[in-house]
Amino acid sequence: MNDFDAFERSAWQGRAEIYDRGFARLTVRIAEPLLNSARVDARTRLLDIGCGPGPVTAAALGRGAEVTAVDADLDMMELVARRHPHATVRMAALPDLPFPDAEFDAVTGNFVINHVGDPAAAVAELHRVLRPGGRIALSCWLPSETPASLIFAQAVAAVGVPAPADVPAIRPFGPYMEAGPFAGLLTEAGFAGASADTLRWTHEVDPSSWWDDILAGTAMSGATIARQSAEVQAGIRAEYDKLVRDYLQDDGKAAFPAAALIAHATR
Repeated sequence: MNDFDAFERSAWQGRAEIYDRGFARLTVRIAEPLLNSARVDARTRLLDIGCGPGPVTAAALGRGAEVTAVDADLDMMELVARRHPHATVRMAALPDLPFPDAEFDAVTGNFVINHVGDPAAAVAELHRVLRPGGRIALSCWLPSETPASLIFAQAVAAVGVPAPADVPAIRPFGPYMEAGPFAGLLTEAGFAGASADTLRWTHEVDPSSWWDDILAGTAMSGATIARQSAEVQAGIRAEYDKLVRDYLQDDGKAAFPAAALIAHATR
């Protein structure tokens, strides 16, 4: 486990319920497109890797798939197990999965590949557990087109405070957050016919609630802001409030554009 993985394991602890009520409302929009890209149906043995609170697991069960849901966080696992007793729920983390070769017909990962310390090793492991002819579909953000999350980094930058020492300065998945490199990551792992599709939508949310959701329910932004002094946090909040004005609607909600990539391929 490298330093990035260690931070991720630690920083997500205790955030499952808050994440589910907050940021997961943004990520759930990708669940059905992700399953479509993996061609999941009632005959599919699916591995939902990094399942979080389970939006992809729920959608796959709704299609009649046989679902194994895996996460590195115990609270996330317990949440999914309570909600979806027909899923098999396991605790595990990439790049080391407790499954034999060719165990699954399809693998999905909804915004998980950007949370691993070695993306190439992670994708190679997913290649291993897929049967020949099986499908993989992974999602990641297009950060420059997703101000719902980018706005927090912009607010921190405007105040000019550094991240806490244990928050990784380099994100290993950064070089792959475009369609070509993301698809290339799958090709390099041995997948065939890799490509990446772009999805865009609008996320409407109360801006004050969104501030609370991010601070308490996410790892990177939450840790960076919440560990500052009260005075510095107030400064970041003031910058956030300024930035959010560009997205406010007449009803007081913010309408944030969001964009993601789904990379998909065949084993």
